[in-house]
Amino acid sequence: MIPTAPAAQAAIPLLAASVVTPASVVPESTQQAIGYPSLFLLVLIGALVPVIPTGALVSSAAVVAVHQTAPFSLAMVFVTASLAAFLGDAALYWLGRRGMESKNGSRWLAALRARAPEDRLEQAQTKLAEHGVAVLVLSRLVPAGRIPVMLACLMAKWPMRRFWRGNLPACLAWAVTYQLIGILGGSLFAEPWEGVVAAIALTLLISAVPSVVRRVR
Repeated sequence: MIPTAPAAQAAIPLLAASVVTPASVVPESTQQAIGYPSLFLLVLIGALVPVIPTGALVSSAAVVAVHQTAPFSLAMVFVTASLAAFLGDAALYWLGRRGMESKNGSRWLAALRARAPEDRLEQAQTKLAEHGVAVLVLSRLVPAGRIPVMLACLMAKWPMRRFWRGNLPACLAWAVTYQLIGILGGSLFAEPWEGVVAAIALTLLISAVPSVVRRVR
């Protein structure tokens, strides 16, 4: 299993507190000084250790940005989230390549294999061979789709530059999608905490749909 990050998991409540605390208690400048670095760190760690609901974090940050008066708040959330996701994916792919090139493999490669069931890996390999980079872009938008496609890229021996070129639009599309969920939640509710709850509920529901569909089948 991919090594856990207790410190990162413990930081989630801190980020939540920073984004849902009313501006009358904590100034916007303080929220931003804490919120953006926390968002970057947690999304980065979440890309490496997929136990953190990074989509919910981005949506929550977008909810708060909607209610802030500071200019470019939404743009900062987008840049922070997409950059952290891209760097995290790049680091994980590099670690996976090291494992592929090593005779004994690596715990990171073993963890990737453990999170990619054989049937989903075969499907990812087939689609990657047929559609190339487009599959990599879509994998970021499909819950639990990122790891099988990344492993398929590793097994196809994609060079780092080719993976980066495909992963950049994937991370941008991912950040836009979850930010739009947050904007919707922030627009529907007057209080930021209400929008945060709605955005988190929606992102968790979206994440659960593939599992439910597979069990029904």
